[in-house]
Amino acid sequence: MEAAARTFFSAPHYAVAGASADKAKFGYKVLAWYHMRNLSVTPVTPSRPSIKLSATEYSTVSSVAELPSPSETSLSIITQPHITLNVLQEAKKAGIGSVWMQPGSFDEQGLEYAKREFKAAIGGNEGKGGEGWCILVHGDDARQAAKAQNQGNL
Repeated sequence: MEAAARTFFSAPHYAVAGASADKAKFGYKVLAWYHMRNLSVTPVTPSRPSIKLSATEYSTVSSVAELPSPSETSLSIITQPHITLNVLQEAKKAGIGSVWMQPGSFDEQGLEYAKREFKAAIGGNEGKGGEGWCILVHGDDARQAAKAQNQGNL
């Protein structure tokens, strides 16, 4: 999983499928995680035209197909499992290379599809505490590993 996470964080852009303006929801918390690290992020949600975090208003796209640079974007997924497979299929068709499926966002079918179809797919029940690979818990370590790997390749 560590190699997949390093690949995920090698992208210049990120998107959050299932982004939310509700501060209590993980779709908001994951979007805020990217925001607090000054990463280029696009919220993906059909329910609103923008999401505000602090003083920054992010324009949303209603689907992964609308992302401006999908081949240069890694996708975090925080949708219900019955929606996730469609999001994954749309992401594959759009040219997304890496996905991170938050705990609770996938079932076995979605996880198998992601691991088979993407250059890097993070998801499963491993990780600290056994709850699964959560970007809020594992993201900083994975991002540091990706930076170290990229510096070593210079």
